[in-house]
Amino acid sequence: MIISTRGRYALRVMLDLAENGNGDYIAMKRIAERQEISLKYLERILPVLTQNQIIEGVQGKGGGYRLVRKPEEYKVGEILRFTEGDLAPVSCLECGAKPCPKKDKCKTLPMWTKLHDMIEDYLDSVTLADLLCMKD
Repeated sequence: MIISTRGRYALRVMLDLAENGNGDYIAMKRIAERQEISLKYLERILPVLTQNQIIEGVQGKGGGYRLVRKPEEYKVGEILRFTEGDLAPVSCLECGAKPCPKKDKCKTLPMWTKLHDMIEDYLDSVTLADLLCMKD
């Protein structure tokens, strides 16, 4: 599994809102400038986050975007699942995948399943607040 630009940028947007928002709405243009992300790209990411109700947006003067919860209440895994879809390392473990005809004889499936569980568990253990505190 490779996290796409969309997922990485969504995390950067969420961190920007956590770091700079203080409950206030932040204009998309300000986020774009600070994060060096094009407005066009943000216009594709922000609706996904608002539709899934992890941020809220207001249009017009004084509008922008803000978090709807505290940074410690957002799991990285949650954000990535909204932007990436499934976090499975192989297609046979993706949500809604057809059962593989080789499932019962697959020698590698237990390894992939364990990796998938490790990825999910780790990403669900890290919050936006944790990321704000991490050092380089």
